[in-house]
Amino acid sequence: MDKDKIALITGANKGIGFETSRQLGRLGYQVLLGARDEERGKEAVETLKKEGFDAQLLVLDVTNQNTIDHAVKFIEEEYGHLDILINNAGVFFEKGVLPSQLKLATLRETFEVNFFGVFAMTTALLSLLKKSTGGRIVNVSSGQGSLTRSSSPDSTRLQLAYNSSKAAVNALTIQFAKELKDTPIKINAAAPGYTVTDMNEGKGTRTVQQASKIIVQLALLDETGTSGGYFEDAGEIPW
Repeated sequence: MDKDKIALITGANKGIGFETSRQLGRLGYQVLLGARDEERGKEAVETLKKEGFDAQLLVLDVTNQNTIDHAVKFIEEEYGHLDILINNAGVFFEKGVLPSQLKLATLRETFEVNFFGVFAMTTALLSLLKKSTGGRIVNVSSGQGSLTRSSSPDSTRLQLAYNSSKAAVNALTIQFAKELKDTPIKINAAAPGYTVTDMNEGKGTRTVQQASKIIVQLALLDETGTSGGYFEDAGEIPW
């Protein structure tokens, strides 16, 4: 893999984002590790460097346009293009909260990161992705974003803010795929599964290594790969 292959991962100082960065680093990518917390980001980058990977910290808050603009400028000046954008940053605030009890502020904050952050990053970096020979965008969604699954009688998780924000990410993925259908860029949504992370207080059932597999797979699609899809390890997920 050429060292001029550049990948940016948001929310990458820990959890799924960090493991995805590690996997892409192992494949020879220059990893741009996006993190809100500079100190934690530095620690993550140092860990990757000690493992022999090329990594660079970008202090990046997907809800802060100034940091997004700075990231775009840095990538433009340093590399001139971007090959992979992984919109991984996400939040979950509503454990045990019924839809009728959800505070509007919580709903807005969830969407600010999980949906508007994805939109802001994608639109800001699209011009650099177009300069790649085959730009790839992976939006980290969730199986909880599937309306088909959520509407099933078997579904018992009441998570209005999180689920609807991920459903919105899925809709965004479809819309951008249609716009970009005549370009080399491919955009897909990935559901990593219920993974052991800080978001669920370590109560997940999957490892970050397992979770990152589908994300990396979609990031590495060749020119014959699909675009505008929604996938987990087991295959395509119904919208």
